[in-house]
Amino acid sequence: MPGWVDAAFAEYAQRLPRDYALELVELKPAARDRGRTVAQLLDEEAARIEGACGGFDLVACDERGSAWTTRQFAATLAQWRDAGASIAFVLGSADGLAPRVRAHSRAIVALSALTLPHGLARVVLVEQLYRAASVIAGHPYHRS
Repeated sequence: MPGWVDAAFAEYAQRLPRDYALELVELKPAARDRGRTVAQLLDEEAARIEGACGGFDLVACDERGSAWTTRQFAATLAQWRDAGASIAFVLGSADGLAPRVRAHSRAIVALSALTLPHGLARVVLVEQLYRAASVIAGHPYHRS
């Protein structure tokens, strides 16, 4: 990722309250040079996502997902937190997410109706996590 992505992610991640544990796990995309179909690549990536996210409820970030407002995101995040859920937000590769990842996700959320490059989607997600935590805490970061 470009330096600006890492810097922006780190900035919002460090702003999160301590009771919002956040860990970034990056999985290398499957190699595209072996004559495999997109479906095969996504299936391979799905197996690695499942391995990396064992014990977590998945939330798939996908442009075809539900369009939540920040307040809806905050309310849902608070419900998950209060229920003791461990959540893994999953951003797919350039080809998206395998159908099985989407099918096994607790929710499928659109960060935007626009297609975002992976780095920007990462920054948008962490900023919205911080904003949702601020809403939950009653902090004036989100004004509406």
